[in-house]
Formats: sequence, structure tokens, C-alpha cells
Amino acid sequence: MNKFLLAASAAVVAGMIAAPAYGAGGNNFSSIGSNIIASIRDVPGLISGLAYLFGLVLGVAGILKIKDHVENPQQTPLKDAAARLLAGGALFALPIVYEAMHNTIGQGGGVPVNGATLAAVSFGGGNGGGGGGRFGGCTWIFC
Repeated sequence: MNKFLLAASAAVVAGMIAAPAYGAGGNNFSSIGSNIIASIRDVPGLISGLAYLFGLVLGVAGILKIKDHVENPQQTPLKDAAARLLAGGALFALPIVYEAMHNTIGQGGGVPVNGATLAAVSFGGGNGGGGGGRFGGCTWIFC
């Protein structure tokens, strides 16, 4: 009887939690897309925090490998310590590189990227029939 009550109460709680999601009826592709964008907005901050954390962990591991190499050079090669220190430094610099890349290329960029535009094209009525070229003061684009 105890297991039945536990299972029944779990089903009721699950139903109460899921009911507003199905009963709202306002889900469409636009709201789903905006929810996804709002959900992943903080992912770069999470990646930066994890990169700093693992960079520091690999840096400490590299220092400990250097200590092991000093105590016993035949047992622990120096390349293990160098690889850990290099990977830790790369991870520690990752958020700075990402921010520089985002400021250069992304939406907050200092250099705007504009597509080429064409103001006007004139084919015709100069002083010499045909179109375009230098007839009657017209060039290919401007008349």
C-alpha cells in the first residue's frame, strides 16, 4: 500500500508540473526559438568559467609534474609538465581570445561589415545609341 501511495503521489506531482506546459497552447516556432535563444544566452559565461577552472587545474598539475621531474628525472619526463602548462595556459587565455573575436566579428564589433550596394544602373539614352559606356557624359553607373 505504501508503494502505491508513493507512486500515485509522484504521478500527481508530475501531472501538476506538466499541466501548464501543455495547457498554455501558445507555443509556436517563434516562441520556441526565442526560448532557445534566451536559454543559451549565458553559455559563453559558463564556458569562460569552466575554461578558467580547468586552466588553473592544468597549471597546478603542470607545476606538480615539474616537482616530480626534479625529484626523479628518470621517472617523470619534463614534456609531461610542459604539455600540462601549455594546455592550461591555452584554456586560461580562451575567454580573452573569444571576447576579442566577438568584438571584432560579432554584433558588438568595432569594424562594421557592410555588403556591397549598387546605387543605380543606366543603360540607355546617351548621345550615341547603345547603352552604358561614356556617351553624353554618362558612365556605366552614374549619369
